[in-house]
Amino acid sequence: MIRVTTFAGRRVAVFGLGSSGLATVRALEAGGADVAAWDDGEASRDAAVKAGVSLVDLRAADWSAFAALVLAPGVPLTHPEPHWTVGKARAAGIEVIGDIELFCRERRKLCPTSPFIAITGTNGKSTTTALLAHLLRRAGRDVQMGGNIGTAILSLDPPAPHVHHIVEMSSFQIDLTPSLDPTVGVLLNLSPDHLDRHGPADDADLAMRNYAAIKERLVAASQAVCIGIEDDWCRAIFGRLQAAGRRIYPFAVQNDAGASPAIYAEGSRILAHAPGATHDVEIASVAGVGTLRGRHNVQNAMAAIAAISALQDCRGGGSLEDLRGMAAALPAYPGLPHRMEEVGRAGKVLFINDSKATNADSTEKALASWPRDIFWILGGKPKEGGIAPLAAYFPRIAKAYLIGYASDAFAATLEGRVPFERCSTLDVALARAAEDAAASPGAEPVVLLSPACASYDQFRSFEHRGNVFRDLVIAREGVASARDGGPP
Repeated sequence: MIRVTTFAGRRVAVFGLGSSGLATVRALEAGGADVAAWDDGEASRDAAVKAGVSLVDLRAADWSAFAALVLAPGVPLTHPEPHWTVGKARAAGIEVIGDIELFCRERRKLCPTSPFIAITGTNGKSTTTALLAHLLRRAGRDVQMGGNIGTAILSLDPPAPHVHHIVEMSSFQIDLTPSLDPTVGVLLNLSPDHLDRHGPADDADLAMRNYAAIKERLVAASQAVCIGIEDDWCRAIFGRLQAAGRRIYPFAVQNDAGASPAIYAEGSRILAHAPGATHDVEIASVAGVGTLRGRHNVQNAMAAIAAISALQDCRGGGSLEDLRGMAAALPAYPGLPHRMEEVGRAGKVLFINDSKATNADSTEKALASWPRDIFWILGGKPKEGGIAPLAAYFPRIAKAYLIGYASDAFAATLEGRVPFERCSTLDVALARAAEDAAASPGAEPVVLLSPACASYDQFRSFEHRGNVFRDLVIAREGVASARDGGPP
């Protein structure tokens, strides 16, 4: 745990008592602060009391006594409208911050040169964060990984000269971290996401500009910047940072001659373009790495390699051979649960758990990873737009298996274009898909759970849905589980 001493002897309001909120309360109290903790949800308050947290109803509190409000990132700061605690904090003239801001202040106090890599973007944040942590651990570094990826940052070990904090950050977390100052900042990509939290409902363009500006703050405040330059928003940010003379490590799926030094990819090969060199150097390849399938994972791998290169330079330099040595651990990356997770294989049939794909944009990345013979399980609580945006990938799908509330709408989209079967529940869908895939003439048919839907019609969460799928697959006769070290 990181003891937050920067508020020692002062009274601090904490709102939002999920895992990060509870960790914040413990860290502040361990550092000598007087904490007033609250949550709007009765279940969260009950869980906090069971965890030993003393509650204070912030609606009736004297806000003039507080030095700050530490707000959970899931609570609206600005849009659709500020949460009531934000209004009270502003009326009292106190700052509104998040738990990563507390980490940044402690880092400056304890060890301002400790390596801190912050990663953001619309897509790929978790995979890039986990992949970078994997590569650094395999190279013998002391790695602490957390933030938006799951472990509350204040639950990690404190900053120290050789402790590497690898932190995934959402736009909400960046917005609550005014003094964010990473050693290396990574911006993967930008596309519309959670715009209701960043601008007015009647002005999507303004909301997107606000969203992009928040993401830009992370890299603008970094000692070194790694940035993907494959979308217009990120290319504009790259141009501004380049004009300001910043240390930048751009990366792209194809070599951009104007971005030097650069990490770029040709197919599955990742190369480095070094200024003054007579030829570019291949750093790594993700060909055949099952946990890094697809173009999007090539980008994630490039980002991780670029971050290591930037970190090497910030801490005294390293050679391309050193970089190649660290990247050699890419094939051993185990992947993340529910994100293109290889569950197992039965003969030639591969089973993939992509339960995290709760919308069409996420499912697109899965469908793009195989050229044919996809036996696709989808459905649940649908998102706006449905699966119509995925039409370009329909020729890759051998058959679709529909579950949950979205079945009728998805059947209407697939009618006449993709063979489908209404299965209602996941267990039925898996059984039918596995039978059909085994009978397929394809060399490696794939049973893919990539629902393009939220899970809440039949499951508690996408994690619950993915766990059920995994258990059902592993229980099937003849399946060699990837978890147990069998194929794949």
